[in-house]
Amino acid sequence: MLWFALDFETRVILDFHISEFIDSTAAHTLLHSCKEQFGKPREAVIMDRYYAYKEPAHRFFPDLDFIQVESFEDLISNNPIEAFNGQFKAWYKPKRGFKSFESANILIALFVCFYNFVKPHSSLNNLTPAQVAGAKYSEKTRQNFLLIT
Repeated sequence: MLWFALDFETRVILDFHISEFIDSTAAHTLLHSCKEQFGKPREAVIMDRYYAYKEPAHRFFPDLDFIQVESFEDLISNNPIEAFNGQFKAWYKPKRGFKSFESANILIALFVCFYNFVKPHSSLNNLTPAQVAGAKYSEKTRQNFLLIT
């Protein structure tokens, strides 16, 4: 199972975690990593209705609101992460799986780097998530990132 954490304002993928199981331990690992790297979110933790997020979210961010998106009619949606998941699946599907845990981590990290720093997003006025988050680099530098990824 692959877990992603995304900043809803900037669309930056904060972190990911690969797990054999779909359980709260995997959610715990991801949220712990996010808290260690970035601190706590400003307003809330938004998640889908999967039960595994609840306990770790309350443990690491006890003073925040937890919004579990129940349906498309909710005022707050998880569309940004679902859109990312769709892009990731479109990229991943032709690869027909990863050969090892290590290669999976490397390839996913490269995709996240591409998504955060190289790929402009129409929903972000054709900026990258990193640029929306405050990263300053020229168009030429952004294009040179393609050579790295």
